[in-house]
Amino acid sequence: MNTAADSIVKDMSLAHGGHLKIDWVKAHMPVLNRIRERFEAEKPFAGLKVAISLHLEAKTAYLAKVVQAGGAEVTITGSNPLSTQDDVCAALVEDGIRVFAKYNPSPEEYKSHLIKTLETRPDLIIDDGGDLVTILHSERRDLLAQVRGGAEETTTGILRLKALEKEGKLEFPMMAVNDAYCKYLFDNRYGTGQSVWDGINRTTNLVVAGKTVVVTGYGWCGKGVAMRAKGLGAKVIVTEIDAIKAVEAYMDGFEVMPMSEAAKHGDYFVTVTGNRDVIRKEHFEVMKDGAILSNAGHFDVEVNKVELEALSTAKRVVRKDIEEYTLAGGRKLYLLAEGRLVNLAAGDGHPAEIMDMTFALQAVGLEYINKNYQSIGKQVLNMPYELDEMVARYKLEALGISIDKLTAKQKDYLDSWVES
Repeated sequence: MNTAADSIVKDMSLAHGGHLKIDWVKAHMPVLNRIRERFEAEKPFAGLKVAISLHLEAKTAYLAKVVQAGGAEVTITGSNPLSTQDDVCAALVEDGIRVFAKYNPSPEEYKSHLIKTLETRPDLIIDDGGDLVTILHSERRDLLAQVRGGAEETTTGILRLKALEKEGKLEFPMMAVNDAYCKYLFDNRYGTGQSVWDGINRTTNLVVAGKTVVVTGYGWCGKGVAMRAKGLGAKVIVTEIDAIKAVEAYMDGFEVMPMSEAAKHGDYFVTVTGNRDVIRKEHFEVMKDGAILSNAGHFDVEVNKVELEALSTAKRVVRKDIEEYTLAGGRKLYLLAEGRLVNLAAGDGHPAEIMDMTFALQAVGLEYINKNYQSIGKQVLNMPYELDEMVARYKLEALGISIDKLTAKQKDYLDSWVES
């Protein structure tokens, strides 16, 4: 396969910088390195084609190389127009991986890259947000036949998959990697919590301490964002639609109120819901002058950009990844990274040590699907606990941490309903 001839990337001369980035994350991903060693020996994907759509930066690139080490012919594209790193794309092409991606493509180019990735007729897919699956189940059903199944990275993607499954339209099994313990407990909470504030802080260069942060959505990602905002010295308000999560946020020490009220108080807003229009016209109308809006959900629909622009008398870029909207009366609101994922579009995403576990789950989850796709059926599958636990065990071993084991008597006690 001549990947250089087949690929679409911005500039192959950037490859050296991409290799350095990939080498750096590789040195901090011991769990994935351990799985790579096994894949190199066993070749679980020998003779197969794998298509990947993920935020295309160094950690994702290393996952692609691990899958390649397992014998696969790998093609990769981005899952967000602003999170692709062109130097990483060039490095992957030099390493024999076909790439269809570049930073900030037009909507038409972005869609064409997804389709070109699928036109390689993959046996297996790794998806982020469900774009590959959606195209396969709608406009390119002619490419469905060869797909054995795949793995999905995000809450948004799993929602789309479960909607397909509920309607009886899902055509192959998909592993819900996002719902694995070693994904949401660490990636969603600690990864999102840190990377969101990395992105906001490097983009704005403003202080967080003493400010009011409004976190919209108190799932695992929202918990991480709120926790880190508190650690930076902010006052935190949580908005929710789920009564149980709202009580949890309250007992975690945060104020809880509707967005209609929170909008009046926030200096920073971070949306993490996976839904659309959670910040909209009536909220913009009561916000403080200088409020900063950002999104950490998958798609750029959580902050309603159309309504924000309609309310504005002027719009300009005042700093990289910051758009200033001037409203009637002179108030100014600032939108980061065009309302796209602030931690990736305006940052480098989650720390490598966190993605080590997530991408290890992707690799072994894909292997599991490939081994069992004929018996699984067309469903959204939870990560088998033994794989989840294995990744955690590998992580502990890499950290040099030991834990206790049950004795034979303890096992018997737990397995018995009679006290002895």
